[in-house]
Amino acid sequence: MTSLFFAPTVISVAALGLVGIFLGPLAFLTAALLVILEVTLSFDNAVVNAKVLRTMSPLWQQRFLTWGIFMAVILTRAVLPILIVAASVMSSPWLIAKIAATDPQRYAHLLEGAEHIIASFGGIFLTMVGLKYFFDEGKDVHWIHAVEERLAHWGSIEALEIALGLGVLALVAWLVPAHGLGILFAGIIAIILFIVVQGLANAFSASTESVAQAGFALFIYLNILDAAFSLDSVVGAFALSTQLPIIIVGLGIGAYFVRSLTVYMVRHGTLEQIRYIEHGAHWAILGLAAAMIANLFIDVPEPVTGLIGLLFVGAAYVSSIRSVHSNIAK
Repeated sequence: MTSLFFAPTVISVAALGLVGIFLGPLAFLTAALLVILEVTLSFDNAVVNAKVLRTMSPLWQQRFLTWGIFMAVILTRAVLPILIVAASVMSSPWLIAKIAATDPQRYAHLLEGAEHIIASFGGIFLTMVGLKYFFDEGKDVHWIHAVEERLAHWGSIEALEIALGLGVLALVAWLVPAHGLGILFAGIIAIILFIVVQGLANAFSASTESVAQAGFALFIYLNILDAAFSLDSVVGAFALSTQLPIIIVGLGIGAYFVRSLTVYMVRHGTLEQIRYIEHGAHWAILGLAAAMIANLFIDVPEPVTGLIGLLFVGAAYVSSIRSVHSNIAK
């Protein structure tokens, strides 16, 4: 379809082939399934990323696809979970990395024990992203009109999304006293990161002389957003396999395709052509955030979480197509 997908396809075939050769056909099938799950469950991530990416220069768009994939595969899907586990059990990252390499089943158990930290960070950060989009006075295109118009009006209240995020965080920490401190710490880090990166991006974007700085700030923001989206799937991947090479290959290939899809949508103006897809993606973000926070109380299966996103994005796509046909008919 486009040269953007040539490299991901070649790398995918090579990586899956190596998994099949060295780890066997079952490992090959598991990695392929993880690729499909990552792409399917991260489509809303691609739409949201495309909104940010289209404000960046072509150079930073390309860096998002090249430098960014290193961060997505190595840092987010391999290093970050190790750091989270190390912090949650108060151990050294090096020791946790050795456990991950030599005793993957024990590592999977430790990672499950850090789920409250992962859920708090990801859930609160994504809540901030979703609310920030809808709390916008200047937003005049609405999909679910009755709700979105009211939310846009509330955007006149300064930093409302931060206040709500803190309120949700405090309530959840109070309701889960066994992990209250960890939940508060992870949630506050998420809010601080959101405020800092958003502030830097807005400050740099306001100056035409700071294109490189703005591109860098948005690049960091996109990778933090990708991390928030992906943490839940990293934990869920251990339900299919406890072998890190299989998980990294499967989720890494999926992440590469999602990033290529993001750049494709920017370069082909997909967001402009399908006017409500961005709205659906942000409703999906709030749905994912709610599912991650709900995981602190009940077990929410990964397919259910993904289905929420697909339903919102799919419904927004159908509404967009109907809107186009309606305008043509007029």
